[in-house]
Amino acid sequence: MLSKRIISCLDVRDGKLAKSVKFVDTQDIGDPVEKAREYYEQGLDELVFYDITASSEARGIMLDVVSRVAEQVFIPFSVGGGLRTVDDCSRVLLAGAEKVNVNSAAVKNPGLIAEASKAFGAQAVVLSMDVLRVPKSPQIPSGYEVVINGGRTPMGLDAIEWAKRGEELGAGEMVVNSIDADGTKVGYELTLTRLIAEAVSVPVIASGGGGKPEHLYDVLTEGKADAALVASMLHYGEYTVGQIKEYLAGRGIKVRMIKDEG
Repeated sequence: MLSKRIISCLDVRDGKLAKSVKFVDTQDIGDPVEKAREYYEQGLDELVFYDITASSEARGIMLDVVSRVAEQVFIPFSVGGGLRTVDDCSRVLLAGAEKVNVNSAAVKNPGLIAEASKAFGAQAVVLSMDVLRVPKSPQIPSGYEVVINGGRTPMGLDAIEWAKRGEELGAGEMVVNSIDADGTKVGYELTLTRLIAEAVSVPVIASGGGGKPEHLYDVLTEGKADAALVASMLHYGEYTVGQIKEYLAGRGIKVRMIKDEG
């Protein structure tokens, strides 16, 4: 059995670590490079860096922050925000990332997923999706709609169907971010995560809503996620990576402890 992964998300705005609730009321809370190093030393499995305003501002990602983070951590590191072309993705990988996260641009141009997968391999291409719960309809049969541009633009696209298509196009992993749960710290969106995990064969990372270790246990079991993304729990010093992993291990979840070899 593969170990379940604990991943932290660094949302970056104007070079500073930021945090929001349901994609609004965004506050600057620190230095992303310092936090990246801190979490790496605590035993974090992976790190995700999002330039949260790059897409909405129609600009490129801040490569200087990417390279500075890459110098501090020696775990898988993926980057998203403002990646519109294969050349954009290439620049991020050359700056030190192992994976690229494509989101808004992939919805507008699904061929980007296939092009990036062909250029860099499926293992380096992560499809991130921001999802909002809506009334079920013929267009959105699951009741979960894909929203782009930092939660600003609903697309009339069913999240489950988009996940399936993303896998077919060559995405090697999915990040499923629930806008409804984002920053609330009341638990992940278990139904959404489970529906996508059951619809695709690639790893699924649950994002949005983690507030205590029990929430990670729930999404890794009932939600069928392969990994859980945490932000507020770590950013505000409420838990360490080690504390989260010790709790999960104590409940029978296989996780990679910092003392583990290989």
